[in-house]
Amino acid sequence: MDNDALEAATKSTTAAAAAAAAVSPTSAPEAAASIKIEPATTNNNNNKVTTAANGIKENNSNFSTTTTATATTSAATTSTTPIVVTSGIVATPIKSEANKTDKDSTPPRDAPPPTQITKGLNLTTTPLMRKEKRQSSTRYNVSKNCELTALSPLNEKTPAQEREELFLQKLRQCCTLFDFSEPLSDLKWKEVKRAALHEMVEYLSNQNGVITEIIYPEAINMFAVNLFRTLPPSSNPNGAEFDPEEDEPTLESSWPHLQLVYELFLRFLESPDFQPNIAKRYIDHQFVLQLLDLFDSEDPRERDFLKTVLHRIYGKFLGLRAFIRKQINNVFYRFIYETEHHNGIAELLEILGSIINGFALPLKEEHKQFLLKVLLPLHKAKSLSVYHPQLTYCVVQFLEKDPSLSEAVIKSLLKFWPKTHSPKEVMFLNEVEELLDVIEPAEFQKVMAPLFRQISKCVSSPHFQVAERALYYWNNEYIMSLIADNSQTILPIMFPALNRNSKTHWNKTIHGLIYNALKLFMEMNQRLFDECSKNYKQEKQQEREKLTQREELWQQVESLAKTNPEWTKARRFSDSLSMSDSQILYDQYNENCDLTYDKLEQQSRPPPALKQQPNQEPREMRGERNKDKPLIRRKSDLPSDSGTVRALIEHKRTDEYLTTPPPDANNC
Repeated sequence: MDNDALEAATKSTTAAAAAAAAVSPTSAPEAAASIKIEPATTNNNNNKVTTAANGIKENNSNFSTTTTATATTSAATTSTTPIVVTSGIVATPIKSEANKTDKDSTPPRDAPPPTQITKGLNLTTTPLMRKEKRQSSTRYNVSKNCELTALSPLNEKTPAQEREELFLQKLRQCCTLFDFSEPLSDLKWKEVKRAALHEMVEYLSNQNGVITEIIYPEAINMFAVNLFRTLPPSSNPNGAEFDPEEDEPTLESSWPHLQLVYELFLRFLESPDFQPNIAKRYIDHQFVLQLLDLFDSEDPRERDFLKTVLHRIYGKFLGLRAFIRKQINNVFYRFIYETEHHNGIAELLEILGSIINGFALPLKEEHKQFLLKVLLPLHKAKSLSVYHPQLTYCVVQFLEKDPSLSEAVIKSLLKFWPKTHSPKEVMFLNEVEELLDVIEPAEFQKVMAPLFRQISKCVSSPHFQVAERALYYWNNEYIMSLIADNSQTILPIMFPALNRNSKTHWNKTIHGLIYNALKLFMEMNQRLFDECSKNYKQEKQQEREKLTQREELWQQVESLAKTNPEWTKARRFSDSLSMSDSQILYDQYNENCDLTYDKLEQQSRPPPALKQQPNQEPREMRGERNKDKPLIRRKSDLPSDSGTVRALIEHKRTDEYLTTPPPDANNC
């Protein structure tokens, strides 16, 4: 949208439209869903400006909201017909703080990977369109008297003797709760509360000496009244169970107020005037429990704020640290063994990743039990992909601090190794490689036999991504040094799988990777390689002899059966596997036994590009031809809701990465 046109539209806003700024950024667009979104244009005839009918533009940097003139004229019109966004909302996501953290930067070594705000939204290939309502309002205990009176402005011009009392009045005024399930109700008083919250955020950010002892109970009570509530159940318009990997999140409709409350809470905790010794009377165990309950919110923006708030509380309230860790464990236990559904696992693991960095050595037994009883069983959940980067970071941190845990960790991963879920198997292979990067050689020797038996199964996997990911281990220099030092044990385990799949695997890329691995093994120890090849031949010869004996026995059974008078009636059922079939099967597996270095050198080169058959359609044309077919697609390939995408992209993280909290007296 053109900035000049937007400013012109803002200047022409009516009083009623200004009050609508308290409405959620996605509620007004729904009311105006029947209007097609177009770029702002200027009409030279009447000098009027037509703007995008999104109703509200929310600016997260200064927490101000403006309303376009067309929002009021279209608020009464509702429609459920999807409208494709043309140029009012850019389909390619803009560079925001959230996206910058998610995609464009790598977290430092001592910081956990941040949780993606736009998880589950495919922003690169799918179109954006206006869809049915994807937001819900929490069931607040709405205040009976919602009529608020605007108080005097609170800023540096306010007389010093009146500032504290005015701040208290605004805190009490903000304890009034509104019903956001009706977007157009109480607009005037919603705006009064929003303005008061905005003033307090700015005042607390720019002034010193604001937080006095009398402020603590009023401020923390206001935070509790606004934040602590019963969350709505996870919803899915298709009626299916909510899938955090695929479904768009349901945004909180009261976010215009909640965002400012969270921002004020963070300013309150980070203020140089804040004294934990006074605040601990009010921020107690019950407060922390209610805060942890909010992590199940479906709105990723709220979970991002909660993550930062709890991280600040953990850093400042040393007496609450053990309790916070214990209650996070309880959330994980409930998730693993009871519900298998929780929206905030990734954020909680991100907090724990920063905490684990600060664990003192030697590790306490409590922390080791946390790794073995909580973190490792988290690998069992079907929604592992939602939080796997944060979980991997936590596990790697433990191994870096205490290498003796390597055996227990890797054996647990092998116990939880997926049998039929190939994408999850690729995640396990990724994690194991990160663990092998930090493992000690002595610890590696304890787990190499069971580990490489599993890797040999992965190499034999018919899913090419699993086989490919396993074979990429041979491109890791440190892992190759471990394999070279223990080739006497590893090569006999891996050789049969590598040899068998070098010809029988359906994917040509896998063939090249396998030949590369075999060539590296041959360079490590030529004598051992020849011995393994010889043993493989002998095993195949024994298999052939067993097949021959088996078929001879069946032929004897068949000869005896022919002497039976009923043989002619049952003859049509007497077809069996012939010797020639067995011979072909054996030769197929056996043809690659005689491997030489020159052959491996030739086969390990990348295969040439496949030539297009003359009667075969190009892949692009086939894709276009099949586009109109009514195929069932993944939900992530379906068009994303433009309001949800814009709200998540515009969210700004408070912290790019979570830092390690300072150690306490107990070094934990």
